[in-house]
Amino acid sequence: MGNEAYDKLWKLIGLRYKSHPWHGIEIGNNAPEVVSTFIEVIPSDTVKYEVDKKSGYLIIDRPQKFSNIVPALYGFIPQTYCKNHVADFCMEKTGREGILGDDDPLDICVLTEREVTHGNIIVKAKAIGGFRMLDGGEADDKIIAVLDNDEVYGRWDDVKDLPESILNRLRHYFLTYKQLPGAAPKCEITHTYGREEAQEVIRRSQMDYAEAYGNLEEVMSATLMEALNFGQRQRGILDSL
Repeated sequence: MGNEAYDKLWKLIGLRYKSHPWHGIEIGNNAPEVVSTFIEVIPSDTVKYEVDKKSGYLIIDRPQKFSNIVPALYGFIPQTYCKNHVADFCMEKTGREGILGDDDPLDICVLTEREVTHGNIIVKAKAIGGFRMLDGGEADDKIIAVLDNDEVYGRWDDVKDLPESILNRLRHYFLTYKQLPGAAPKCEITHTYGREEAQEVIRRSQMDYAEAYGNLEEVMSATLMEALNFGQRQRGILDSL
């Protein structure tokens, strides 16, 4: 089966079956400047939704802790992965050793002046900065973005353009969203970085994804070919009887 036939087959499969939000949604041709973003949680949610990595459906991860309310659309960038390249960049920037990737797609929060009433959607977002966050010794960067072409926030190109009150609100959420009363802080934000560094984090997460999952279609194509060949062999046996 040639490449053209495989391309047609995957298009047909895409018409019949829902794509996995992590692996089946394209990050976009303009990445890392503008990226597709899968939104899991919105500010009005009272529980934290998270994509189940196996099925691709949203599951309830946990109720939101106490008064914590996510101050923006929150989700992840498809076809990204936080592993060695992201961890190495974090160690390079913090001067610390022993940091690991968190084995998740890259998190992103998206600012918009519009009210979005539910998650489980895809939006285009322009990365303008991020938080270098450590969660239990793991690199857990939070990319800060604005909804592409947003009437109000869309004019902001770098995190330095944001009002300090918005940054403080985002920072407070990520520092406390896992915090329990009386427990030692689990999360730490070492730096707030701008657009160029955010784009580099995205690039590195794409590299990590390519190394871990970049041959998914090749594997699926080979498996399909094996299944087709097996079917032909069975047919041959039946015909010979």
